[in-house]
Amino acid sequence: MAGLFDLTGKVALVTGANTGIGQGIAVALAEAGADIAAAGRSAADETVGKVRGLGRRAENFSADLSSVGAVQPLVDAVLAEYGRIDILVNNAGIIRRADAVDFTEEDWDAVMDTNLKTLFFLCQSVGRHMIARGSGKIVNIASMLTFQGGIRVPSYTASKSGVGGLTKLLANEWAAKGVQVNAIAPGYIATNNTAALQGDETRNRQIMERIPAGRWGDPSDIGGAAVFLASSASDYVQGHILAVDGGWLAR
Repeated sequence: MAGLFDLTGKVALVTGANTGIGQGIAVALAEAGADIAAAGRSAADETVGKVRGLGRRAENFSADLSSVGAVQPLVDAVLAEYGRIDILVNNAGIIRRADAVDFTEEDWDAVMDTNLKTLFFLCQSVGRHMIARGSGKIVNIASMLTFQGGIRVPSYTASKSGVGGLTKLLANEWAAKGVQVNAIAPGYIATNNTAALQGDETRNRQIMERIPAGRWGDPSDIGGAAVFLASSASDYVQGHILAVDGGWLAR
């Protein structure tokens, strides 16, 4: 059974791997045996160090994923360095907060471009490579707001709802070609993106009261789900959005 989760010899491209959930996923994949290509605007030096400390290969790839123009150069660079991409984790994302009546077009476009548009075209580019090889795993990072509306984050909610839809569409198109496309919907995880919520005493209390597990999640809590969806253990899982939320959606 352990062999089903073994990622030895696999190459994983993880976006937004420098901190938070991306770092947690990259380290978990490396613990399972994968080599890591860490991509993002900020160098993932700490993540690369952790992965190398596990005896796995890790390299930084600079890519500003707010623009689709960064996609093909990134994919080409990873393929040139590693020769293959077996796993793609689309974790890079941003969030902007404001009441819906005050939300700006600039904030709308910035979030949608990074969280949804670039994600799709990165799936497309890597997907071509995977389809040609007849195998591959794509793991998109969705959100609780893929299922719910939230408040004061209209573009984030729209983008993460879109991620859920694209995950299902790509699974429909690529399942028969040997490529599994799924998503993880993290609950409230303690990261830089949620620092404002953690610091808001009232909102933090409201969130904690609803989580059956009684705590914020840690980025490492997402690791096991990522390894499952990146491994042979999930070969018959297609178009699924796996909530890792401490029971939030069950409440």
